[in-house]
Parts: sequence; structure tokens; C-alpha cells
Amino acid sequence: MRKRVVSLKKLTSGILRNGSKGVIGRSRGAKVREFIERILRGEEGALLLVLDFSGAGSIDFSWADEVVAKIISRLWSGEYGEKFLVLKGLNASHIENIGVALERKRLAALATGSEGWRIVGSLNNYLTHTLEQVMKKGQITLRELSEEEGIGMNTSGTRLLNLYRKRLVARVEGSLAGKNDLPRGRQFIYQPLSV
Repeated sequence: MRKRVVSLKKLTSGILRNGSKGVIGRSRGAKVREFIERILRGEEGALLLVLDFSGAGSIDFSWADEVVAKIISRLWSGEYGEKFLVLKGLNASHIENIGVALERKRLAALATGSEGWRIVGSLNNYLTHTLEQVMKKGQITLRELSEEEGIGMNTSGTRLLNLYRKRLVARVEGSLAGKNDLPRGRQFIYQPLSV
């Protein structure tokens, strides 16, 4: 999977050109979202887009809703194909405004920072726990999750698939080895989004 980092500070200074450090309001947000969407729609194949908020200044709820919540909603619906978004360099104000925008729509995003990763928005407890397992192990299959958690294969498969559909983990195809290491089938391996 390819990775592309977009600095919100540089992006807004190039798009808005008004000297404002704050990225606030729906109209400004729409310009930023449209630029990000061109990247998501223009890239072929799997892409991890890291939106870096470092030094970007303040944001408000309207901007967070227009940019982050709309993009996450469209990612979850599969509109952009196999694209992923991670938020980086968020301060407390960013987390609060983005969190409210995502929670109101029952959405979640993965954020990284100096303290590690976290979920911003709304994610069920069992999916949060499953995400923690993926992050801790570095990769996991539904069989491994089923055995470790003592849950059925269908349940573990559903949890991992839901995390993938919510674009919170990556999924790669692997093969199962049988006796004498002969291939006997396919399986998916779920991995953290590497930032």
C-alpha cells in the first residue's frame, strides 16, 4: 500500500491564501475536502493518506464536519475504493471538534501522535478491543483472533471485516499451509495502518 502525507498547514496556505492560521468554517472546509478527494479518487490501488494537522492552527466543528466526517463517511461507503485515512498531529482542540463531528454521525477515525494511536469519534467497544489486538500483534487472522478471544470464527471474521470496512485496518490476502506446507486455501491477514 502506498502512503501519502498531506500537511494541512501547507495545504491551507496554498488553497486559502489569506494568511489565516485557522481552518474554520464550511466554505473553507469544502475547498480542503475537494483537494483531498481529488487525491483519493485520482490514485489507483490501495492508498494510505495521512492528514497531518501539525502547526495547522485551530479548527471548528463546521470545518471538522465538512472535511473529516464527510471523507470518513465516504470512505466507509467505499466511494474511494481501497483508500485509508489517518489523522496525525492533532492537538486537544482538534480532537474535540473532530470527535464531536464524528460522534454525531457514529463514525470513527484513527489518529496517531506522540502518545501512540487512538480512535477519535465513535466505535463499539468490541471493535475497539479487536483493533487493540491487531495493533498489539502487528497482524492477525480471523482464526488467531477466534482462538485468542475464545469466540466463534464467524464472530471474529465479522469483527475484522467491520474494522476493514471502516478503513481502520488493512487487509492482505495470504495462504493457509496444510500438512507438509502444501497450500490448502486462502485467508485474509489484517494489519495496522502503518504511519
